[in-house]
Order: sequence, then C-alpha cells, then structure tokens
Amino acid sequence: MKIEFKIIDSFNKEEVLKLNVKSSQRGFVETTKECLDESDELSLWRPTAIYVDNILVGFAMYGFWKYEGDYGRVWLDRFLIDEHYQGHGYAKPILSSLINKIIEEYKCKEIYLSLYEDNEIACKIYKKLGFDFNGELDINGEKVMVLGVL
Repeated sequence: MKIEFKIIDSFNKEEVLKLNVKSSQRGFVETTKECLDESDELSLWRPTAIYVDNILVGFAMYGFWKYEGDYGRVWLDRFLIDEHYQGHGYAKPILSSLINKIIEEYKCKEIYLSLYEDNEIACKIYKKLGFDFNGELDINGEKVMVLGVL
C-alpha cells in the first residue's frame, strides 16, 4: 500500500470537496469545505489530501497552535476516510504515516487531537496508535487525547 499526502490545489480541490464520511459520522467531523475555509482563515492549518495507490481516499488537517508565550501544541485537527473507502483497513496505516509526517515537520514531543466521546470507532483507532485521554476538554466540549512521542 503506497500512502501519499498531497497539497490541495486546483488539480485536486474539487475531488477533495466531494469526500464524505458515512451519514452516521457526520456530527463527528466537519466537511472538507468547512476545513478548507478554516485553513484559509487560519494559516497555521495544513490541509492535506490522502492518497492510497494514487486514489484519493481521505483528508487530514493539522498544525501548530501557539498559545501565549512560547507555549504551543501540535494538533491533528481533522482526519477522515471517505465513506467509500472505510472498512478497507486504511485508517491505522494512514494515521501511522501521518503521525510520522507530523513529527518530522514539527519535531514535536506530543501530538494532540480531540473527539466526541461517542465516536467509539475513532477512539479505538487512536488508542491503538498510543493516544490517551489527558482529562481536558477543548472549546467545543470534545475530549482531548495526546500521543507522547519519544
């Protein structure tokens, strides 16, 4: 399986905008349009198209959120696999590759994400990859998970 992360540009943007999760998951993650709009407003976000064997299967967005002073966190803010490609065993290997990409780009010691408690499938995948709840809630009431990087 060849996993690639590509910049979203005029060649693939329309295709990325067509990515959707299953209807039962729609409350868990924003649409790709909402994500791209947010990344246009806040330059800290890095949206990326996810390809497996040259086929667009998903989308992710991550970035470094700086707080007051020198303090900041690297966030894996959005991740989705299109409904047509779910159940093919892509999530775990893609997330592993994405985590490695984020670590390489930011040289970070931790990666944060947040999710709704009832998003059980995502929670199980993130836990298998080493993320754990840290007891915090984000501004939307989602539970925060963190991955400690060696």
